[in-house]
Amino acid sequence: MSKSSRTQGKTVVLVNGVPASGKSTVARLLSEHFALPVLTIDGIKEPFMAQFDEIDRPFNRRLGCAAYDVIWSIVADSPTQCVFIIDAWFGFQPKEALERYLDQAGIATVLEVWNQIPGSLATARYAQRLDVRPPGHPGEEYLPELLRLADSAQPMALGPVYTVDQSHPLDTQTLLEWLGNKLDIPQHALRIA
Repeated sequence: MSKSSRTQGKTVVLVNGVPASGKSTVARLLSEHFALPVLTIDGIKEPFMAQFDEIDRPFNRRLGCAAYDVIWSIVADSPTQCVFIIDAWFGFQPKEALERYLDQAGIATVLEVWNQIPGSLATARYAQRLDVRPPGHPGEEYLPELLRLADSAQPMALGPVYTVDQSHPLDTQTLLEWLGNKLDIPQHALRIA
């Protein structure tokens, strides 16, 4: 089913971007402001990772795929009026896989907050977190791959896209107004405390 044929159903806000692009910060901001639930791959995957002594890259990826399945299973089983914020790097699987999940979950509206980040900034952020990330995530050897990935990554663009330039301070008010308008939330509810 194409995005144009999705007429009735649920809404998802995809907070998308490569690792260390600021997705979690943006997702938390949106969740707190609009009182919407957030589903994250790491939030589902990391408790399982903690149960294993050694996790190599292929196993980490399998856990990520399983967490992705869990996210879409939760969304599929939810009532039609639910709106979910989904914090993930959606480019880790083919775009066609995301389109299948959207159709299976009954998604009518796809909104995307794309976290654009230069490779040099993404790798610097990732390197700063190496000591605090749970065991099982890729380590320093991942930095050259992340550099290339960040410089070539693109949004999924399956609906309206708001781009956050992570190399500049976040324009919180404009982002909240954009999403509030897309979710059809009255303007008086968009004021920042």
